[in-house]
Amino acid sequence: MADVDLTNCDREPIHILGAVQPFGFLLAVSRDWIVAHASDNAVAFLGLPADDLIGQSLTQVLDGHAIHEIRGRLQIMRGADAVERVFGLALRPGGEPFDVAVHYSGDLLVIEAEPSRADSSLEAASAVRSMANRVAERKSLEDLFHEAARQVRALTEFDRVMVYRFDQDGAGEVVAESVRPGIGSFLGLRYPATDIPQQARALYERNWLRIIADVDAVTPQIRPALGPTGEPLDLSMSMLRAVSPIHIEYLRNMGVGASLSVSILRQGRLWGLFACHHYGPHHVSYERRTAAELFGQIFSYMLESREQAAEAQHVQRARNLHDRLISAVAASASGPESITPFLGELCGLAGCDGLALHMAGQTASLGKVLAGEPLEQLIGFLDAQGRDAVFHTHHLSALLPQAADWRDVAAGVVAVPVSRQPGDYMLFFRGEVVREVTWAGDPNKPVSVGPLGARLTPRQSFEEWKETVRGQSRPWTGSELAAVESLRLTLLEVVLRLTDLANAERGKAQHRQEILIAELNHRVRNILGLIRGLISQSRDGASTVQQFFEVVSGRVQALARAHDQITQHHWGPGALTELIRGEAEAYLAAKAERLVLSGPDVLIEPQAFSTLSLVIHELVTNSAKYGALCDSRGKVHVSWEVDGAGALELKWREEGGPAVRPPTRRGFGSTIIERSIPHELGGEAMVDFRPEGLSVALRIPGRFVVQSVSRAAGPAPSTRESAQVSGPAHVLLVEDNMIIALDLEGVLLKLGVRQVDVASTVSAALTALDEARPDFAMLDLNLGTETSIPVAERLLEMGVPFAFGTGFGDQADLPEALSRVTVISKPYSEKALREALAAAR
Repeated sequence: MADVDLTNCDREPIHILGAVQPFGFLLAVSRDWIVAHASDNAVAFLGLPADDLIGQSLTQVLDGHAIHEIRGRLQIMRGADAVERVFGLALRPGGEPFDVAVHYSGDLLVIEAEPSRADSSLEAASAVRSMANRVAERKSLEDLFHEAARQVRALTEFDRVMVYRFDQDGAGEVVAESVRPGIGSFLGLRYPATDIPQQARALYERNWLRIIADVDAVTPQIRPALGPTGEPLDLSMSMLRAVSPIHIEYLRNMGVGASLSVSILRQGRLWGLFACHHYGPHHVSYERRTAAELFGQIFSYMLESREQAAEAQHVQRARNLHDRLISAVAASASGPESITPFLGELCGLAGCDGLALHMAGQTASLGKVLAGEPLEQLIGFLDAQGRDAVFHTHHLSALLPQAADWRDVAAGVVAVPVSRQPGDYMLFFRGEVVREVTWAGDPNKPVSVGPLGARLTPRQSFEEWKETVRGQSRPWTGSELAAVESLRLTLLEVVLRLTDLANAERGKAQHRQEILIAELNHRVRNILGLIRGLISQSRDGASTVQQFFEVVSGRVQALARAHDQITQHHWGPGALTELIRGEAEAYLAAKAERLVLSGPDVLIEPQAFSTLSLVIHELVTNSAKYGALCDSRGKVHVSWEVDGAGALELKWREEGGPAVRPPTRRGFGSTIIERSIPHELGGEAMVDFRPEGLSVALRIPGRFVVQSVSRAAGPAPSTRESAQVSGPAHVLLVEDNMIIALDLEGVLLKLGVRQVDVASTVSAALTALDEARPDFAMLDLNLGTETSIPVAERLLEMGVPFAFGTGFGDQADLPEALSRVTVISKPYSEKALREALAAAR
C-alpha cells in the first residue's frame, strides 16, 4: 500500500487538473494570437472541434469586434493575477452573447466564456451598494456576520450561506449563517484545517470567487493536455477550472450538489469565506457572481476597518500607559523597580492572569506566575528561540512538554525581551481554559486508501462530534499582541537604547556641523573672490572715488538682491520677472514703469541666477546713464520665450532715447553683458548698437531654465524633465475608453509630451483641431459606433502626422489613402508609442 497521510490533500495539484466545468468553454492563445489550447466542449459553443481550433489564428475563430473588445480589456489589465471581464459579447457574427473573462497564465492569454443569462432583476452596482449599506448598519461583529450571510444568500439564492472564519491553527468555524428552513443548522460547528488544503487556501487569496455549479457534471478536457514546454495549462485564475476529485467526493459526502466560495481577506491574507451550499445543481449568472465577488471585497474592507478601529483603541490605551511608564523609568535610577507600580495596568492591558518582570537575575511579579525551577526552564526555552521578536503561544505544552505540569498557571505565555542580555523578559501568563468544541464530524481523518486510489479519503460523517480541549489558554487576540509589541518597542527602543541613540545623535550633529562649516567656508571664499574681481575690474571705468564707489556698490547690490531672491525659495529656482523688476525698482525708482516686460512665467536655476542678475544690472544702469532711460521719453521692451529645446531667449530693445553710437572701447560692464553668459553658462549673447536704440539678444541653455506657473501652484517641474522633450510637444489623443485614455495620457507625458488633448468622439476631436493644431495625433480607429477616419482625413489636410491604435491589430481595414499610416495594436506598449513619437519629429 502506498504511504497516505494528512499531507496528501496539500500536495494535490488542483490548479492543473486539465479540465473545465461544462457551463462554459476555454481557449488559450499565444502572444501572436494563435490558439494553443481549447476545451473539448468548444464545439458546442463555437461549432468547431477543439482539435480543429488548435493552431488557428484567433481572428479566424472569433468576430473582429470581439477581439477588439478583448484587446481593449488587456490594455487596462493591471497585476499578475488580474482578470478582466466583458458581459454580453457576441463571439461570432450574429451569434448569441457570452460573458467573457480574460487573464494571463504564463505567456498564454486564457479566454473563458459562458452564455449570457438574461438577469433583468439585477442591477449590480445598486444591489451591492444596498447590501453594503444594510451590513454597515449592524453594530456588533456577530450581527455584521449574520446580515452579510443573509445578503449573500438573497443575491445568490443558495440553500445555505455561511460565514466561515479561520482560527490561528487553521481550523474553521461557522460564525454566522443564513439557511433555507428545514435543512438544519451548521452554526457554531468547527472544521479541521485539513478540510481546506494549503494550496486551496493560497488560491482563495489570489482568486476571490470559486463556483462549482454541479458536482456530478462531466468535465470536458483541455486539448492538448500539455503545452510546448511539457507542462499542463495553469488554471489558478480560471473561473471554469474543474474540481479536484477529492473535493467532489467531500461535497458528495456532505450531500452538497453545488457550491460557491467568496474569499474574505484581511491585509491580503485569508481571514475566512462566504461558503455557499446548494443541495442540487445550481448555476449563478456571471453578473451575479461578479456582484457577490465585489460584495466580498467591500465586506473584507469593512471588517478590516472594524477590527482595526478596535485595535487602534487598544493600542492608544497602551500608548498612554507606555508614556507614563517611560517617564517613570527615565526619572528613576532604580532599574526594574521603577516598573513595579505599573504591573497591574500592564496585566490588564494584555488580559493575562499574571505578569513577571525578570531582569538582571531579579524578578518582580503580580498575580499567578511561574517561579523557581519552572521559571528557569521557561527562560532557557525562550533564550533558545531567539530574541528578535515577541514570543507568544496559547498552547505552551505543545512546544515545551514539561509545561503540561504548569498548565494551571502557564498554559499560554507571551514573552517580551527587555534588554540585550539573555534571560531578561517581561512574561505574561494565562492559565488553562477547559472547553468543549463541537466539530462537524471527527476532525481526525481516517488514513486509508479510498476509491480514488492511494490518497486520503474524505470523511463520510459530518454529524456533531464533541471534543474536550485541555492544556490550552484563551488565545491571545491581535489587539492584545499589538499592545504587547508596542510595549516591547517602548522598552527596548527607547529606554534601553537611549544612551546609544544619544551618542549616535551627538556624532551625527558633529558631522553635520563639520559639513556646514566646510560648505560655508567654500561659499564665503567664492563670494569674496567674486567681489574682489568686481572691484578690480571696475576701477578702470571710474574717474573719481565717488564714481568708483557707485559702480562697485551697484554691482554688489545686484548680487545681493539675486542672492536674497534665491534664498527666499530655499536655494531653488528664482523667477525671471522678480529678477528684472527687482533690479529696475532698485536702480530706476519712478522710471521702472518705463521698463515693459512680456513673456511666460519662467524660473532660473541658482547656478545661472547670479550671472543673469549682473547682466540685467549692467543693462539697466547703462540705459539709465546713456540710453533710453536717461531722459523722460525713452522706453525699454524686455521680452522672452522658451524655444523647443527648453532654452530661454531674452531680448532687450531700447527706443525713444538719444541716438546710439558704438563705443570706441569696451568697459567691464560691456564685457559682463557680452561674455559672462557664454563663458559661465555656455549660452549666447549678441549686442547691436543700433542708432534708434540698443538691442541685446541673450540665450540661456535649457538646463538652467524651468517653465512654471505661479509658485503658489506648487513646485516647478525640474529642468531635467523639461529637457526630455525631443519629439512632439502637443498631442491630440482620440480614445473612447476613459481608462485607456488616462493610461495613454500618462505614458505620453512620461515620454516628454507637454500637452495632451483628449477627445472621445469624432465631433470632439474635430472641434479640438479647429481650436489648436497639434504636433501629433494618436487615434483609436474604432470609437464605439463610429470610426476616427474623418479625424484622420482632417489631419492629412492639415499636414499633422498621426498613428492609429486598434484592437484589430494588423487586420485593421483602412481606406487606400490611409494604408501607409502607422497602426499600433492594443494593448499599447511604451516602446511602440516612443517609436511613433520619434517618427513624427
